[in-house]
Amino acid sequence: MSRSRSLASRLLGIVAVLGLALGLHLQAAPRAAAASLVQITNFGANPTGLLMHVYAPDSVRPDPPILLALHGCQGTGPYMHSSTDFASQADTYGFLVIYPSTSPSGSCWDVSSDQALTRNGGSDPVGLMSMITYAERHYGGNPDAVYVTGQSSGAMMTNVMLADYPDVFKAGAAFMGVPYHCFATGTVRGWNSACAQGQVSKTPQQWGGLVRNTGYPGYNGPRPRVQLWHGTADSILSHDNLGEEIKQWADVLGVSQTPSSTDTPAANWTRTRYGNSAGTPQVEAYSLAGTGHQLPVKGAGMAAEAVHFMGLDAGPSGGTTGALRAVAAGKCLTDTNTTPGTQQQIHTCNGGANQTWTRTASNQLTVNTGGGTRCLDASAKGTTNGTKVIAWPCNGQPNQQWKFNPNGTVTGAQSGLCLDVAGLGTTDGTPVQLWSCSGGTNQRWTMG
Repeated sequence: MSRSRSLASRLLGIVAVLGLALGLHLQAAPRAAAASLVQITNFGANPTGLLMHVYAPDSVRPDPPILLALHGCQGTGPYMHSSTDFASQADTYGFLVIYPSTSPSGSCWDVSSDQALTRNGGSDPVGLMSMITYAERHYGGNPDAVYVTGQSSGAMMTNVMLADYPDVFKAGAAFMGVPYHCFATGTVRGWNSACAQGQVSKTPQQWGGLVRNTGYPGYNGPRPRVQLWHGTADSILSHDNLGEEIKQWADVLGVSQTPSSTDTPAANWTRTRYGNSAGTPQVEAYSLAGTGHQLPVKGAGMAAEAVHFMGLDAGPSGGTTGALRAVAAGKCLTDTNTTPGTQQQIHTCNGGANQTWTRTASNQLTVNTGGGTRCLDASAKGTTNGTKVIAWPCNGQPNQQWKFNPNGTVTGAQSGLCLDVAGLGTTDGTPVQLWSCSGGTNQRWTMG
């Protein structure tokens, strides 16, 4: 066995142990229902014999966006489907998910050969592009709304696809990856120990130049936005690679290497954003303190964060807009007064403007009433139980930022408390407040 194959085998073994410790061992993964996950054969050019599965939710929307979701070493497409939250996100927002599998089964993606690192050069990327084209032609997928995500080796391939096909993808999210071209060995599925161990460092211009001059030489069009995730305790692919990825994509996207904002959207998560002149994040990076090689964790809201960054939770017009409905009461969050500072209430849903909320790219919830556009706001920046939830002029502060969680709760970015219908009330006029998250149905919401 060659040295590269031996190192790759070591990686697979360690990943399996980590998966077992997390209750995510491959053999224990639940099987996807046949009606939900469909295998596609003869989908087009496929030089490396990849397998293709598609998840089309029952609620798939017209002209649906497409998400390419790439497994890590030792994984498969069906395992990626069952062990992450991307399918449940698709159920909520109506997009298609393609779950490819490498060949031979369980192998890593080819992110190291000259063929893979160049547009239309051959190897795995060609087969992956055939899958996207198939989904567009046979599922009505929207060619102007194609996205990619992946974990570990799949995160590396995410960066490769963004570099090789910047005209195809609108955005991507890479969990535990390395920069494009960092793993280059000139061999198919080669293993680059120096890159894995975080020993490869380049200037932003050097990393960016590899994307511009190797992935798609001569391309001058728009580039996809990029979200990056890595744990500080990752012993498989060094956390140092996160900094190198940031250098690369910030340079490619033409934004400052200095974050435009830094916050902590969840315990032990540090998020840095690198915005353009309009303030829109072009690169977004999550560093997770004490976390190993285990992302994205199912049920932790990571897939939802990726989906939101990419814009897959947006409606056809580009914004997630609609009623915010309290599950227990079956009634809608309502701004009953044009005066700023009015506590929000639930009322019978009527489709009115004062019940129509928009979730913005900055994680605000805005409503347009006779008094103009206002943001849902934790009154006086409160962080204690009973804090009033009001509508207030938008100011970009953390008490006006909200996180939508997979369990249906909506939490304040500043307080971590849940949007709560007071007293389990179900009648018109029941006030809405912040309260410690309890799992109660009076803290669950749907939007749309």
